Amino acid sequence: MRKVRLDIPLLLPQVSDVRDQCIRRMVGSLVDKAGIDEAHVVAGDPAQLCIHYHPSQVSLNEVKDIAKQNGAILTHRYQHRNLRVRGIRQPRHARRISEQLTKIDGIVAAEASAAGTLRLEWDKERIAQTDVLNAVQQTGIKIRSGEVAAARPPIVTERPGAVIVDTPAPAADPHAGHDHAPGAHAHEHAHDHDGVFGEYTELIFAIISGVLWLAAFVLGFIDAVPESWSIGLSIGAMFFGGYYTVIEAYEALSKGIFEIDFLMLVAAAGAAALGKWEEGALLLFLFSLGHALEHYAMARARKSIAALSELAPATALVKRGGTTEEVPIDTLAVGDVIVVKPNTKIAADGVVVSGESTVNQAAITGESVPVDKLPVADPAAAHELEKLPAEHRTFAGTINGSQVLEVRVLRIAADSTLSRLITLVREAETQKSPTQQFADKIERFYVPAVLIMVGLLHFAFLVLDETFGESFYRAMAVLVAASPCALAISTPSAILAGIGRAAQMGVLIKGGRPLEDLGTLTAVAFDKTGTLTEGKPQLTEVLPAADITETELLQTLIAVESLSDHPLAAGIVAGGKLRLGNAVLPQAENMEALTARGVRATIAGEAVHVGNRRLMAEVTGTTVPTNLDAQMDALEKRGQTAMLVHRADRYLGLVAVMDVARPAARDTLQKLKKIGIRRMIMLTGDHQQVADAVAADIGITDPLGSLLPEDKVAAVERLLREEGKVAMIGDGVNDAPAMAKSTVGIAMGAAGSDVALETADIALMSDRLDRLPFAIGLSRKASRIIKQNLWISMGMVAILVPLTLFGIADIGPAVVGHEGSTLLVVANALRLLGYGRGS
Repeated sequence: MRKVRLDIPLLLPQVSDVRDQCIRRMVGSLVDKAGIDEAHVVAGDPAQLCIHYHPSQVSLNEVKDIAKQNGAILTHRYQHRNLRVRGIRQPRHARRISEQLTKIDGIVAAEASAAGTLRLEWDKERIAQTDVLNAVQQTGIKIRSGEVAAARPPIVTERPGAVIVDTPAPAADPHAGHDHAPGAHAHEHAHDHDGVFGEYTELIFAIISGVLWLAAFVLGFIDAVPESWSIGLSIGAMFFGGYYTVIEAYEALSKGIFEIDFLMLVAAAGAAALGKWEEGALLLFLFSLGHALEHYAMARARKSIAALSELAPATALVKRGGTTEEVPIDTLAVGDVIVVKPNTKIAADGVVVSGESTVNQAAITGESVPVDKLPVADPAAAHELEKLPAEHRTFAGTINGSQVLEVRVLRIAADSTLSRLITLVREAETQKSPTQQFADKIERFYVPAVLIMVGLLHFAFLVLDETFGESFYRAMAVLVAASPCALAISTPSAILAGIGRAAQMGVLIKGGRPLEDLGTLTAVAFDKTGTLTEGKPQLTEVLPAADITETELLQTLIAVESLSDHPLAAGIVAGGKLRLGNAVLPQAENMEALTARGVRATIAGEAVHVGNRRLMAEVTGTTVPTNLDAQMDALEKRGQTAMLVHRADRYLGLVAVMDVARPAARDTLQKLKKIGIRRMIMLTGDHQQVADAVAADIGITDPLGSLLPEDKVAAVERLLREEGKVAMIGDGVNDAPAMAKSTVGIAMGAAGSDVALETADIALMSDRLDRLPFAIGLSRKASRIIKQNLWISMGMVAILVPLTLFGIADIGPAVVGHEGSTLLVVANALRLLGYGRGS
């Protein structure tokens, strides 16, 4: 497995020491990523991030995302592009293209996939983008139109301690499938083997070959028909059957590579030279038919992914200057207001400012039921897509219902959730699974071994009582039997189909590794708040201390919590104001969040603390009074989160909030148990008694409470030691460190959240926990199918090679078994495209 070392210049705003905590965190996040062997920062001007990684498992884009999350900006010395290309016929061809491109000075990584995606990473100080693209064209594949767009001028911005030059991606062309643009359309769906019959030429040639072979075979039994007729028909069958085989063999030979296509031609020519014209014709007919059906089947899997690119409309109706005009979506700017007519596609990620309707979001989130959309309360306010409630935000590519909506654009087309999804799915296509890497390693040693064996068999006549022709024929039969076509296609076809099916259901799986790993898990760790629970705590109890009124307690509490952005604060403020009515609130200031303990602020010069027992012990230097502690204990046993309120030198009382479990939580956990998840662990900063109460309600096996963020990471590390593998599911934001440590990080509700999409190995686009059993079930089926395919491919070789070696079977049965196993593994893989339908 090839490994790349990069020394990437870093710009570290406001960080002068490479031993800074931010840098250590970034390096830790990198080395926890599968596919990265080593990462460290070397002091200098600028500092250098040295990273050793395997490009078949992790992309440069993911490295940049991790650095960005930790406050560092990678300079643009190393560029990357994901291109849609035509002409990649099968996984072996994809691997050949990757190897050819990486030999070019300046190209540090090139990963092609049979899905028609090429991921490129290069050093722009050593090679220009135009030279990279020219090199791609010289491999014989074609870049789809619209993929090569002129880059916009660089944007120069200043930050404390650094000037960052950012070269944006080319503008999104609504009629092309650019890296970040969502709008590829039907006329771009050219096929790899266009010819006189269009996309079906290869299949039609194979059928013509079969008809001619059958005619030659039948005429061979009619004595009145001259033998030359049968030979002529066989030659015709060999021409049509070998047409595309010759093309592929020539392309490989011109680069000094002996592929299976060339070996099949040699076998067919050898059979003809020995006078076995019909067998040579049968070989090429079945080989071409197998390849044609293999390409057709792979195209089906590709289309399930390519359909994402067709979701966004090409144009939008935008309100400008008092009128409405139709414009291309790439001209939309943040702040524009678009009009979405009934039963049409929404053109941009944004916020609803007028109108009420239902929207079908299935294409993005996988939700089968349309979602109600309402206008935001304050249309003029600035809004962030990630923080908007679901009823107010829209996504590009979703379908409006029966009423008109007006939507303010919050993201340009190139930055929409749909565009991010397309980009990440394309990257996923190029990232190999552990099984695929293992199969590639086997094939690298296996093919030369087969060629050596076949070469030796040519000389069998020297030690056996047979002619050279018989030895040659036996060698050709063994060559056909031992060819690893089925092995080469067995894993990529399943991975491609699995990723495509997941994307249809609103689940983004970033490559073969997480797809395989998820299917082998027996333990899943959940963040509690917002994952197992609604994430919207409600104020449930207000218990003033002696001589303190409820109004006094709530006034102090709400004044402080109004300054906090913690999820608990919103529930306290909303519930408290309902109880207070029109009571006047005091002015709080100097609010400070105290990690895992609570908050601190001042009112009229007096310190106010709201939080748990640990915070109060720090403030007062003693334990919490017995009566308050008993009240807290009673509330916590009922699953509520209790908080003490302390002002100056006295307790004002305590309040309790409760975050209710998601309606789907219990059912989801039961389904996970049925499919073999033995341990379901809940990680939370809440008190252990709260964790125990929630766990008992929904079916969690291991509730772990009172955890600091670093404690969650330690908990995941411990689970890895105990279970070998563990998945971590959360929102992908504050759970990022724990997710990075886990075998598979899963982000829920990732639609609209760039951080969640970048952090996770798997992203559930909707805010629905019940998508998790689907994702795990799909992964388990994919793992089973991959194992089945490996047994089929290697098992057929194990059967056919001895049969042909000892003369029990000749070329005909070998070809039937060889091509039959190839088609069987592809058909088996395509079963994943139907997983979960109707259930």
